[in-house]
Amino acid sequence: MKKLILMFLLLAGTANAQIPELGQAKGLFMAVGVGPRVPIGRFGDVQNLGVGFDFSFSYTDNQILPIFVYSTLGYEHYPGRQDYYKVSDHTALSSNVIMLKFGVRYYLPPIFDEVVLLMPVIEAGPSFALYEKFHQYKIETGKNNVTEDNFKSGFHAGIGVSMFILDAIFYYNYLHDSQYISFDLKVRIPIFATI
Repeated sequence: MKKLILMFLLLAGTANAQIPELGQAKGLFMAVGVGPRVPIGRFGDVQNLGVGFDFSFSYTDNQILPIFVYSTLGYEHYPGRQDYYKVSDHTALSSNVIMLKFGVRYYLPPIFDEVVLLMPVIEAGPSFALYEKFHQYKIETGKNNVTEDNFKSGFHAGIGVSMFILDAIFYYNYLHDSQYISFDLKVRIPIFATI
């Protein structure tokens, strides 16, 4: 719990940091996203389809457009797989994850700009996660239930389409022993923008 509070304080401290002076036009935007998380590899052998949501802050300046830099704080939950319970000592297994991501978003030229602007977008950057995994064991095993905390680092990369106010993005997320694919629908609102 102390680690979760420290991560929150770190993000809150950076959110109040002064924005660097670069060019004339600049903007700070907030996005809220939600979507499914599909575990793959060894992570997918024990965890079922999960769900996650996040809050993201992105910044751009006319000297770096169409590039945005962003930070994201998110929460994810993964229940255990029923077929894993049959071959293991577990009666329940669940993972709660606090994610912290940083990265760069690049908007490609629009593929459609008649009624609505539709742009391809790519994202990539490092990821940090705090996993709280709960293990509940079958009574006959004599094992005590355990909650383990793990810190993991890795990276994420995404590709999707954006109407700028609304994004639909697929991500590949790599963390040691916890790889997953996610799909996010994000709604973005400006906090401030100057021209």
